[in-house]
Amino acid sequence: MSEQKGLKNRGYAHADVDDRRRAVEEFTGTSLESISKYCFSSETASKNIENMIGAVQIPLGFAGPLQISGDYADGRFIVPMATTEGALVASVARGMSVINDGGGAKTRVFWDNMTRAPVFRVRDIGHAREVMDWIEGNFDSLAASAASTTSHGRLVSVEPYPTGRNLFLRFLYDTGDAMGMNMATIATETACKVIEERTGAVLVSVSGNMCSDKKAAAINMIKGRGKTVVAEALIPAEIVLRRLGADTASIVETGYRKNMVGSAMAVTIGANAHAANMVAAVYIATGQDPAQVVGGSMTVTTIENVDGDLYIAVRMPSVEVGTVGGGTRLPCQSEALRMIGCLGDGGARKFSEIVAATVLAGELSTIAAQTAGHLGKAHSELGR
Repeated sequence: MSEQKGLKNRGYAHADVDDRRRAVEEFTGTSLESISKYCFSSETASKNIENMIGAVQIPLGFAGPLQISGDYADGRFIVPMATTEGALVASVARGMSVINDGGGAKTRVFWDNMTRAPVFRVRDIGHAREVMDWIEGNFDSLAASAASTTSHGRLVSVEPYPTGRNLFLRFLYDTGDAMGMNMATIATETACKVIEERTGAVLVSVSGNMCSDKKAAAINMIKGRGKTVVAEALIPAEIVLRRLGADTASIVETGYRKNMVGSAMAVTIGANAHAANMVAAVYIATGQDPAQVVGGSMTVTTIENVDGDLYIAVRMPSVEVGTVGGGTRLPCQSEALRMIGCLGDGGARKFSEIVAATVLAGELSTIAAQTAGHLGKAHSELGR
């Protein structure tokens, strides 16, 4: 049969999904019996997927409870993690247990804005200055035009970056409890039409890559995108030696030579052991955009010897999460968010602090395991 025969591009009734899957089975010669089994209605997923033929299941575990003292997350939390990597959940759980023994993790959200950065073509640098001056003098009208597209988003500022006949404008939004990428895009498109009409600048793309979305970027590392969160813990020397099998000085040295020197040699954006691992597992479990794991990869993990005790912190400049909309609507993901009390309005900053504390636990456990020479053994014993 032709590639298109029987493949319905729209419609989310179960019958449509079943017909589409049978057509794919016929075309590929592959039985999709397991893919056909899922617990939610196809209508529920209609805003999350096109050409739906079923669902893919990923094992879900948990780590914790972890004691967190933050501005938004305050209490003991069991954290859902979806992964196919053996040893990951066990390692994070160990890190959480050690942090608890030291009194728990502390977390803070230091910055919270979603960005979208369109690029305009201008006549010359003089025209770029004129456009920039107009934006500075008419910010309120731009904010009003952006606000007309959403009841939740608010334009906070516009940062101009001129170069040659290009003018990049980095729009910053407060997006409430939504991750806000689509919200920022729609609002920015509307504001850009006003800029074009009033200044003569020509919008080339609503995303000029200075946002910078789903790419490791120095601008996000320095200035932040989404939520910039820091988590820390102080582990007494006796607990470090007893629970982690290595002393403070040795773990600090591993952190320095691995995270700082090694990352500098490789010129990575970020300096951590494996922060993206924890971010991916939590994001998949809770219905986040998994491509935003790239923001988690820019984590900086610092470890210090404080009078013999072990101090560890993670700075996460780009935690791009939401607790409303997107994949959070799906039933399994909604339940995972409910586990940590973060589903719905008022949950996004709390969730970002839990993400950072989970990364902190994973970093502690992995760096300690590498220091003690246990990393390979753990993977071997747990099925890797």
